[in-house]
Amino acid sequence: MDVKNKVIAVTGGGRGLGLAMAKTLAAKGARLALIDLDRGRLEEAVWECEQMGGEARYYIANVADEAEVEQLFARIGEDSGGLNGLINNAGVLRDGLLVKAKDGEITSKMSLAEWQMVIDVNLTGVFLCAREASATMIKHGCEGVIINISSISRAGNMGQSNYSAAKAGVAALTVTWARELARYNIRCMGIAPGFISTDMVASMKPEMLEKMAAQIPLRRLGEQSEIAGTAAFIFENDFLTGRVLEVDGGSRM
Repeated sequence: MDVKNKVIAVTGGGRGLGLAMAKTLAAKGARLALIDLDRGRLEEAVWECEQMGGEARYYIANVADEAEVEQLFARIGEDSGGLNGLINNAGVLRDGLLVKAKDGEITSKMSLAEWQMVIDVNLTGVFLCAREASATMIKHGCEGVIINISSISRAGNMGQSNYSAAKAGVAALTVTWARELARYNIRCMGIAPGFISTDMVASMKPEMLEKMAAQIPLRRLGEQSEIAGTAAFIFENDFLTGRVLEVDGGSRM
C-alpha cells in the first residue's frame, strides 16, 4: 500500500512510539487520525505531523470503552471518507510480582485491579479498535492494514504477568485476524519491540540503562525511528500478513 493520502489511525498517538510512527507516515503523505486521552499532547502531535508534510486530526477516546470506540471509528470514517490503516499502539503498565513473600509471609500480591487495567487497555482495547476499524474499512470499501504492537515480553517476563499475557494475546489475535480479514483485502501484522529508547526509559538511572543494553546482543537500545520504519515497511509490503516481526536487537526472553 502506498500510504500517500491514505487515512491511518494511531492509538496512543500523542507521544512515544505512537507519535514516532505517526510522524514517519506523515512524512510519506499519510492522513493521520491520532487517538489518545491527553488533549494537549494530541494538539502538539498534530502540529508535529503537519510539519512532516502530512495531514492530521486528533480524537480523544478511551480504547477500553466499547461505546467510545464505536463512536470514534464512525467519526473517523465520516470525517475522512474512509479508513485504510490502524496502528494498535495504546498501552499501560502495572508491573508487579504475582506474589511476594519474606520468611514465609506473603507481603504483597498483584491486585485484580492491576491485572484488569492492563488487560482492558492492552488486549481488550486492541480487540475493540481492530473490530471497529475493520468494520469501517469494509463499510467504505477501503483496502486496509492493521498493525498490532506486541512486545518481546509476550514470551513471559518476570514481574509482568498482566502485560505478558496481554501481549501474547495480541500476537495470537494478529494471526487470527489476518486469516479472517484477508477476504476483505485487509492485512494484519504485529510488531514485537524489545528494549526501546523512549522518554520513560531515558529517565532511568545510567547504570540501569547499561544493564538493559548489556542483555541485548547489539549492545544498545532500539530507537523509536526503527520501530516506526518497521511500521512503514509493513504498510508498503502487500505480501506481509499474519506475522509478528520481532525488532529486539537479537534479544530473546
